[in-house]
Amino acid sequence: MTTDEVRELFAYNAWANRLTFAAAEALPPEVYHRDLKSSHGGIHGTLAHIVWAEHLWLNRWLNQPNPAVAQGRDLRTATEVRARWEEIEAERGRFLAQLGEAQLAETRTVKPSTGGEYEHTFYQMLLHTVDHSSYHRGQIVTMLRQVGAVPPSTGLIVYYRGRAAC
Repeated sequence: MTTDEVRELFAYNAWANRLTFAAAEALPPEVYHRDLKSSHGGIHGTLAHIVWAEHLWLNRWLNQPNPAVAQGRDLRTATEVRARWEEIEAERGRFLAQLGEAQLAETRTVKPSTGGEYEHTFYQMLLHTVDHSSYHRGQIVTMLRQVGAVPPSTGLIVYYRGRAAC
């Protein structure tokens, strides 16, 4: 995988996140915050988790401390979640713009809050970040259906098809 391919995956990730935010922001607050007994409670908790995890991984790449509040629990609304994500997305864009091919093979030591210590290449961490967000966006799609909303189609192939149509 090349840095151009990594940048394309993160462009896809940003596109899919924006669609997911738009669907969530269209919900009434009581529906958006409803505990659906699912991943991170419901739509809000899962969106906040996605944003927190993307922030966590970016901070690891930049050798910065973990985000101050775990799981994005300081975020109260969809607007706050999106605003935090936009800050992270901008900072990640600056990081990805300077990412060199050789850096993809470099490693970082990661110490998850659940314990252990792992060595990962940037390549692995970058792919994991997109995969993690995709996984949780899929859960949000299911939750949106549960509350009667029409979810966005955020598949990678849909992204490619949309780009080809432009």
